[in-house]
Amino acid sequence: MKAAVFKGPGRGLVIEERPDPVPGPAEVVIRVGRVGICTSDLHMTSGHGYQYPAESVFGHEFAGEVVAVGPGVTEFQRGDRVAPLPFIGCGHCVACDAGRPQACAEVQNFVVAGYCQYSRVGVRDCVRLPAEVSDEEGALVEPLAVGLQGVRKAGLAPGARVLVMGAGPIGLACAYHARRLGAGRVAVLARSAQRAALATAVGADAFIASAEVADVTTAAGQALGGPPEVIFEAAGAPGSIGMAINLAAPGATIVVLGLATEPETFLPATAVFKELRLLFSLCYERADFQQVVAAIAAGDHRVRALITDTIPLASLPERFERLRGHHSDCKVLVAPWE
Repeated sequence: MKAAVFKGPGRGLVIEERPDPVPGPAEVVIRVGRVGICTSDLHMTSGHGYQYPAESVFGHEFAGEVVAVGPGVTEFQRGDRVAPLPFIGCGHCVACDAGRPQACAEVQNFVVAGYCQYSRVGVRDCVRLPAEVSDEEGALVEPLAVGLQGVRKAGLAPGARVLVMGAGPIGLACAYHARRLGAGRVAVLARSAQRAALATAVGADAFIASAEVADVTTAAGQALGGPPEVIFEAAGAPGSIGMAINLAAPGATIVVLGLATEPETFLPATAVFKELRLLFSLCYERADFQQVVAAIAAGDHRVRALITDTIPLASLPERFERLRGHHSDCKVLVAPWE
């Protein structure tokens, strides 16, 4: 099969031939239909902070069709379409039973991968895709599940005033789920208005471009009808947590989803005086995948607005590097068989 292989920081991805994977017990092999390019992949191949190992194949936002089943597998058969969690757990520990294979002590990483034509995946960590969910939407399930987990952790009260900081795929996923789960007004804050239309498309009531307003605190209050009661920090930029603390209403909840790799500085006393709740959210549970798939299958296809381009696998190395700089894309999908 063809695969995009990471050669190390500064060397990028190279398309190579790799052996077709063979499923083991409790595994299936899927033919990758679509895979999304994630910003975290850009961070983890930059040469700074945690890095993927050289010669690895990754890509964790994908969906495809089962083409081979391992010994004893009865949960899926050839032709089934699935969206996999990008981990394979042992299948019998507390974490695996809870649908969180990423917390399994025996978790296998760099096995489930979408920047290629075929991938092994664990049958316990797959969610079936009904006909109503396309491969393109299936590739959005993983980032949408990240946003859903963050919104669930916030314990969103009906009618809450919600501010989302950051208009990337994760921030927009938070806006989408906050709207679905009963928020009052939802505003998205970003530096420029470039993604204002996307925010509106997924359910935001207002968009605040910080570079275009005199005072962000005033603008947020006007957009929401008061200071935000729940803030999702999905920008990951230096100073974002401190800004969220300053913007938050007394008693507010802040959920940090942004993948910041630099030290953060803020004044704890401000958070103490406001009695804020500060949470951090990295991943998801299998139930989050299932809930996202159910929402799309029920007819909520607004999330397709996040897809701004689809490219063939051969174009991935060049596009991957280009996404490190300034660009207008939100979610770029890769079609490994085109």
